[in-house]
Amino acid sequence: MTEEVIDIRPITERVKDILRTCYDPEIPVNILELGLIYEINVLEGNDINVKMTLTSPACPVAETLPVEVEQKIKGIPDVNNAKVEITFDPPWEKDMMSEEAKMELGMW
Repeated sequence: MTEEVIDIRPITERVKDILRTCYDPEIPVNILELGLIYEINVLEGNDINVKMTLTSPACPVAETLPVEVEQKIKGIPDVNNAKVEITFDPPWEKDMMSEEAKMELGMW
């Protein structure tokens, strides 16, 4: 018999792990390290609201990336629902990237 492994980390950490699997197709770095995630809010009942941006308003994945993020978050055990809000305030800048992302892109 196999034992079921239960992830007891805070739900915010599990959401961040999932966000690290989502990529902007033009930049080979995940959206969390790119600095595209502005807020992760866990509401009552484990509903997750994410406020994020895109690298530009004309981003080719503007229609598909938020849906991908929502679907992946909804797949996390204990998450009831997920909603992604896109904002361009403040606009994304390269300075929002993590040090790891800058190093990976040779901007360090």
